[in-house]
Amino acid sequence: MMTAARSADSGLATPGELDRYPFGEVPAADRVGAPVWDGADPDLGRVSRRAAGSRGRGLHGQLVQQLGQMIVSGDLGADRPLVPEEIGQRFEVSRTVVRESLRVLEAKGLVSARPNVGTRVRPVSDWNLLDPDIIEWRAFGPQRDDQRRELCELRWTIEPLAARLAAGHGRDEVQQRLSDMLEIMGHALGQGDGLTFARADAEFHSLLIQVAGNRMLEHLSGIVSAALQVSGSPVTGCERPNEASLAHHARILDALAGGDGTAAEAAMRQLLTVHPDVERVVPAPREH
Repeated sequence: MMTAARSADSGLATPGELDRYPFGEVPAADRVGAPVWDGADPDLGRVSRRAAGSRGRGLHGQLVQQLGQMIVSGDLGADRPLVPEEIGQRFEVSRTVVRESLRVLEAKGLVSARPNVGTRVRPVSDWNLLDPDIIEWRAFGPQRDDQRRELCELRWTIEPLAARLAAGHGRDEVQQRLSDMLEIMGHALGQGDGLTFARADAEFHSLLIQVAGNRMLEHLSGIVSAALQVSGSPVTGCERPNEASLAHHARILDALAGGDGTAAEAAMRQLLTVHPDVERVVPAPREH
C-alpha cells in the first residue's frame, strides 16, 4: 500500500497519497540504508524493514521516516534523549539533515528540544495523532489494532455527517468526479485490482468531505484518506473490495445527485458497517 506507484491508467492523485516519497526514485548512493550499529545505543540501530525500503525524499525524508517509525514503535521510548551528533554518525548524514529531520518530528509532537536538556522523545499523549505520517507509522507498528479501531470510530463520526451536508452542496463537476471514481472502482473490482480500487475509494471519500461545505470537516479529508489507505493494505488484514461496498457507494452517489441528505447519511452508515472492523466496534461502546 505504502510504496506502490500510482496507477498510470487511473490518473488518481488522492489527498495525502502515500507514494509521495518514492524511495525507489532516490539514487542508491543517496539512500539511507539500515546500518548495523555497534555503538552504545543499540536501539537506534533497529530500523524496521519498512523504514529501510520505503519513502524517502532524499536523505532528509528517509531519516524522518526511520526515526518516526522507531519512536512510534517504541524502540525509542518516551523521554529518550536523541543526540544529533550520534544520529548523524550512525546514519552517515550531515548535521543539517539531522537538524531538519528533528524539526519535522518536533512539529509532529514526537520530540521536543529545549536548551540545556537537548532533544527527547515525547510521550504518546503529546503526539499529533491526526498527522497522516503518524497514522501510517502506528498502523504498521505494535499499535496497529488501536490505530485501526480509532480510525474506524473517527470515520463513523464524521463521514455520515459529511454525506448529509454534501447532498446540499453538490456541484456538477464534483458529481461527475464522484461518478468517475465509482466507475473506476467497478472496473477495478472486475479486474481484481485492489490498489486502483483503494485509490479511487480514497478520492471518492475525500471529495465528498471537501464538498460538504464545512471547512473544519474539509481539513479532515486527509485523515480519512490515510485511514482508507491503511485499511486497504493487506498488512492490516482488512477485507478486500466487494460488490456490497460498491453498491453502497452507488447509493451514496444517487442520494447526493437527488439532494437527499438523509438518504446520503443512511447510505454512508450502511457502507461503513460493511467493513467487519467498524461493525464490531461502532454499535457497542467500549468498556472503560
